[in-house]
Amino acid sequence: MSAYKQSPLTVLATVLHGLMQRYRERVPDVGAVVDTMIREGIITHEEDIENDHIAFRTMGRPHLGIPSLEKVFLRCGYARMDRYDFPEKKVTAHWYQPPDVRYPRLFISELQVDALSDDAQRIIRSYTDEVQADPVDALDMDDGREIDLFLHRPLWRTPVFADYARLSEESEFAAWVIYNRYYLNHFTITIHNLPEGYNTVAAFNAFLERHGFRLNNVGGKIKTSRDGMLIQSATVAEMVDAEFDDGRGGVDRQRIAGSYIEFAERRPLEPYVRVARTRLRREHRRDGFDAANADRIFESTYTHQTRKRT
Repeated sequence: MSAYKQSPLTVLATVLHGLMQRYRERVPDVGAVVDTMIREGIITHEEDIENDHIAFRTMGRPHLGIPSLEKVFLRCGYARMDRYDFPEKKVTAHWYQPPDVRYPRLFISELQVDALSDDAQRIIRSYTDEVQADPVDALDMDDGREIDLFLHRPLWRTPVFADYARLSEESEFAAWVIYNRYYLNHFTITIHNLPEGYNTVAAFNAFLERHGFRLNNVGGKIKTSRDGMLIQSATVAEMVDAEFDDGRGGVDRQRIAGSYIEFAERRPLEPYVRVARTRLRREHRRDGFDAANADRIFESTYTHQTRKRT
């Protein structure tokens, strides 16, 4: 155990800072969007952006998946909320309410490995079987720096590209996780609190496209929940330089999908629709997620999106 002890909220702040710092370094679109928002006068500083939620992808294997990763955030005061199922993608997920409105919501998805073909399962297990005990149980949960480092180190050996490619044929979700492990999948800019003219997803999408950012167009560039209260969009994941094991002790460099940015507009609940926008608080707006929206946004890392030009 470390002698370095932090309160749960301090741990959370440390973890979120580390996640966002590395995510920003790896996803150039983050800095580009923020800088463009500042030049346009939408915000003055990056800190003016409200983070609606962050998301992780996991493998449904012993010692891994949602039951393991959620421990970090439950300890920090998050509460597990609704479950969502994505049968075509063979994925399940939960969202988590933060301990305070200063912090983002959390969305953790998990690949149901046992639902894949025998060949895909064999490939995944060849890596994940290296994890012999729940790695979160070995962490000092009072040390945010230790947790931050854990979330950015490999859980299993570096995959060979042939395995990544084979998994991509069956599940691009599986391929993304086998390489990226617990790397932050996306963060989400809250749109409804931006200035007039930019405070709807439709208006913000137009702003993004004017400046050359590519948007996920699965089911349309604007994804609207069945109740019409949650409107979302997302950029297409940027391609990143990835270093695979070449099987001979060397490195095989390939370009693969990295992470992306999401945008969320949450409309006021019925009792608050006539409340002045400046007086609306988070609890006055639609909470949670929508399975159909999420299903489409997952594909921001999929080849049919990353290869399109506009």
